[in-house]
Amino acid sequence: MTVRGQLIRFALVGVVNTGTYYACYLVLLTWLPYVAAHVAAFALSMTGSFFLNSRFTYRTRPTWRKFLLFPLTNAANFTITTSAVYLLVDVLHLSSRYAPLIAAAAAVPITFAVSRTIMLRPDRDDPAPEPVAAAPARIEG
Repeated sequence: MTVRGQLIRFALVGVVNTGTYYACYLVLLTWLPYVAAHVAAFALSMTGSFFLNSRFTYRTRPTWRKFLLFPLTNAANFTITTSAVYLLVDVLHLSSRYAPLIAAAAAVPITFAVSRTIMLRPDRDDPAPEPVAAAPARIEG
C-alpha cells in the first residue's frame, strides 16, 4: 500500500478515533474536570486507534511491543492536544466542549509520521528476512 493510501486510511481512522474520543470526553466531562476528562478519553481512544491502525491502515499484526510503543510515540500528540486544550480553554476562553476538536487537528501530521514508523517497524521476535542468494551467472554462448 502506498503512503498516500495509508494517509487516507489513517485519516478515516482518525475520524472514528476523534468521534470516540469526543463521545468519551463529553460523558466523562459530566463527572470530571475537563483536563481529567481529556486524559481519560485520550487513553481510551488511543487503544482503539492502535487496533484500527494496525489492521486497517498499515495491515500489520498488532503485537505487545507495538502496543506498548504506540502510546509512547504519541507523547508528542498528547502534549500538543493537552497544551492546546488548556490554551484554548483557559487562555483564549473557548468552550471546553469544542477545544479538543481544534487541538486534535493540530496533532494529525505528527501522529501519522510517528505511528507509521512504529507500526511498520519489524518486531524483534519476527525472523529476519532471508538474504536473497545471487543467481549463478549464466553464460550464454
